Amino acid sequence: MFEEYKSLINAATSRVYDVTSRSSLDYAGQASRTLQNHIWLKREDQQSVFSYKLRGAYNLVATLSDEQKRNGVIAASAGNHAQGVALAAGKMNINATIVMPKTAPEIKISAVRRLNARVVLHGNTYDDARIFAEELGAAESRTFIPPYDHPLVIAGQATVAVELLQQCERQPDCIFVPVGGGGLIAGIALHVKATRPGVKVIGVEHDRAASMYQAMKTGKRVILDHVDIFADGAAVRQAGEETFRICRELVDEILPVNVDEICAAVKDIFEDTRSVPEPAGALALTGLKRYVQREKSKDRQMVAIVSGANVNFDRLRHIAELSALGEQREALICTSITERPGSFRSLCHDLGARQITEFNYRYCDAEEAHIFVGVQLRHGVQEKNQLLANLRDKGYQVIDLSSDEVAKMHIRYMIGGHAPNITDELLYRFEFPERSGALLHFLTQMGERWNISLFHYRNHGAAYGRVLMGIQVPPEQAGEFQVFLDSLGIEYSEETSNPVYRMFLS
Repeated sequence: MFEEYKSLINAATSRVYDVTSRSSLDYAGQASRTLQNHIWLKREDQQSVFSYKLRGAYNLVATLSDEQKRNGVIAASAGNHAQGVALAAGKMNINATIVMPKTAPEIKISAVRRLNARVVLHGNTYDDARIFAEELGAAESRTFIPPYDHPLVIAGQATVAVELLQQCERQPDCIFVPVGGGGLIAGIALHVKATRPGVKVIGVEHDRAASMYQAMKTGKRVILDHVDIFADGAAVRQAGEETFRICRELVDEILPVNVDEICAAVKDIFEDTRSVPEPAGALALTGLKRYVQREKSKDRQMVAIVSGANVNFDRLRHIAELSALGEQREALICTSITERPGSFRSLCHDLGARQITEFNYRYCDAEEAHIFVGVQLRHGVQEKNQLLANLRDKGYQVIDLSSDEVAKMHIRYMIGGHAPNITDELLYRFEFPERSGALLHFLTQMGERWNISLFHYRNHGAAYGRVLMGIQVPPEQAGEFQVFLDSLGIEYSEETSNPVYRMFLS
């Protein structure tokens, strides 16, 4: 397979440095000590557009014919590829149009505009933007520049591996690569497996946008029903056709990881480099950490690709909050205590000599009070399990909420007591696209059929706002309400039976 790409990669290696630089390979001392392995970070966040995407985009744009350059180019992207195409086009005085989803981070939209490309906002997902871009490109005779599924794009991304292997003092045992559509990992795998076949190439995906993982698992490309865009730089519904062909043959493994783990890796990279990667940029280190834990690896040479740093500042609070849970440095629990003098003091004593990160106490009735508490952990999940066991041995009915999305995103910020006169309340969690009129559209569709009895909204500069909503729905209208939900076209999940809702709010 490498023979097909050898000349393309060689050409890309001599071409991409018109606009890119050799990013550094930095030793991550703190992560290395913590994980008891030698961890290296390939710093693609150092590129002029803060992402590796410039490599593949420029490699393709530079090969266009004179006529294609005169007619201009068009691309669809949530941000990083968009900046790469805009910069590449500007370098060669080519007119560029970039179609971006309306949910793209503002930092990426602004960056593309600063590069003098025309920005068209369309749809809520990358796939919406891509379809429109292809139609607009055909109408305007522009050449479409794909973000990953093209041999020249793949060859351009392969230059990351060419540099990496030249920079390594010792041959790495494993290289961890973030995966979206697969352009970066396909390029890296092609070069690494041809020159250092003993090195493992391991891809890492967000578990709620794991299109390549599912493709590798089933043996064919799949289209995901829903893609969470927390790691927007690597969120696609379907892996590329050519990238999947390469990955299926050359990539050793794809590891899915969760949001809390990604946030913990963002913190790890910051602590070692004082730079802040975007969530997709921290995927590789996230997977590396999971791999080390699973394999109990020690004293191995491991490289993680830090693929980008285009993150909205507003998202950092959310990332910081979840990083403690992702590192197992905090546990969220809830329990009940009897409403009598001294019972609250007894609970504090039974929690032990631990730092309390959050404490919410709510009077329930004359017999009982409910407690929501965050506890700092020094020894991770083992300490948490021991704490829970100790509390249960002392008679507490305790619930671990550390992985409960409703508790993490909403309840901890809104504990305010019960509503005893509310009847027929159903609790739902929604993801609202961050665009003008989204909530009004929802309310207009709902009309006056049902009453909203609880509402909580959170957003951290992301593409989707998180909404927790209580709605009063009489049992005889359950079917009609379900039809309404299915007509919305947005993600939702029912949380009426969630134990933390039952304890604090219902």
